[in-house]
Amino acid sequence: MSATLADPGAARAHARAMEGTIVDAMPILPPRAGDLPAGVAADDLLWEETIAAGGYASREIARGTRLRLIDLRGDACASLLLFNARNTAERLNIADTIKVQWDAYPAAGSVLLSDMGRALASIEQDDAATHDAFCGPSSAASNQRHYGEGRNSGERPNARDRLLLGAAKHGLGRRDVHPCINLFKGVRIAADGAVVPQFGPFPPGRTLVLRAEMDLIVVVANCPHILDDRPWSITPLRVTAWRGPETAEDDTIRNGTAERRRAFLNTEDLYRR
Repeated sequence: MSATLADPGAARAHARAMEGTIVDAMPILPPRAGDLPAGVAADDLLWEETIAAGGYASREIARGTRLRLIDLRGDACASLLLFNARNTAERLNIADTIKVQWDAYPAAGSVLLSDMGRALASIEQDDAATHDAFCGPSSAASNQRHYGEGRNSGERPNARDRLLLGAAKHGLGRRDVHPCINLFKGVRIAADGAVVPQFGPFPPGRTLVLRAEMDLIVVVANCPHILDDRPWSITPLRVTAWRGPETAEDDTIRNGTAERRRAFLNTEDLYRR
């Protein structure tokens, strides 16, 4: 038995000696980042975290917040859930996001819609363009098939259970883990209906920036895509959030299509009450 296990005093001393230690994947408190966009003050930084391979994170962010995701090494897969922070019964609806905008492949300028027809978030910047609005998160069963290991507490955790852990931190349960969007790992649908994967690995540093159109609960899991049949392949994901202005009436994304204008009007009506 080690000294730290045998002696609670030694265990306490060891734990306290770790204060200030920074590892590759952890929240940075207070948040700090050396690569904020021009015009963003350090005091506006709200969240800085690196999500490990197989990890997850969740946070509540305010309307107007920018959420930047970076695929640090080219093999991250960000399974994303969004909830209205004021009323968690309203959440991301992937089917409506696709059909209302007549576009199956979210990219820069796309809006992520709720099941109540409101704009939850907009994709303000995207230099990845490989995302998936069809397949949903990996599960214990899919991981068991791919890797022989599917437990949430095992070496090959699945995205669905990681999303559940993140949702639980906000009082949500298994039934609230709704269909997600997978960012950085894409699929295309061929003319014959076949699902064509776009799994990389890709060049490191690909970036996507979301703009929160309402107060949101954000839950992210970083686990291999459900259809990725390679050996366990996932690399860290960086998350940064900072305060920003709410969307203006003349915003180009808001006014990109009639459908998007209506979704923004629905959101603005919610905040007018």
